[in-house]
Amino acid sequence: MNLLLKNTIHTILLLSSLLVPDIAMAGGKASLEHFFEQVQTLTARFQQVILDEGMNPIDQSSGMVRLVRPGRFRWDYDAPQEQHIISDGKKVWLYDVELAQVTIRKVDRALGKTPALILAGQGDLNKTFNIKEMGKQGRLQWVLLEPKQQEEFNSIRIGFEGSSLRLLEMVDGLGQITRITLSNSIINRRLNPQLFSFTVPAGADVIDETRAQ
Repeated sequence: MNLLLKNTIHTILLLSSLLVPDIAMAGGKASLEHFFEQVQTLTARFQQVILDEGMNPIDQSSGMVRLVRPGRFRWDYDAPQEQHIISDGKKVWLYDVELAQVTIRKVDRALGKTPALILAGQGDLNKTFNIKEMGKQGRLQWVLLEPKQQEEFNSIRIGFEGSSLRLLEMVDGLGQITRITLSNSIINRRLNPQLFSFTVPAGADVIDETRAQ
């Protein structure tokens, strides 16, 4: 699995996790609690950059993300890295336009047992992470999640401006940072359910990993 795709799936599952209800965030800021309690849907533009351990950008991309609680998402990458990653809450379709290839996976096996899947609502967040209040830096209020056991990411920072989710930073074991910045966010607008279904385009190659599971 290439770096962009791997980090993309982690990010999508992390973002979708922020729409899962009834997650206890002991010591979390009022803005974080408000987001959990009030947000049912989210539509936003995103800018994604992957930084190496020297803080040098090694990949950049942008696009549109749409989320619906619980568990549905659509992640559309702009050209020239056009990809579409869609979940109906049970399956994930990963469509690489340039390769004309579709990979189908079950949500709970998209990346194995990772923090991203735990954040998506499978398990008690407090049993898996140490959750620390980081206070305010600039305009953002930050919460830090550190896994209690070795996982794909060493830490995850979530930044809010008021009650609005603005920025996520995930640091992996190599010191690389996946940074996602959201803008033009719209919450709780009804989204067409058809956005979260997918029909394989004619002529595309299909890798259906759900059949072997």
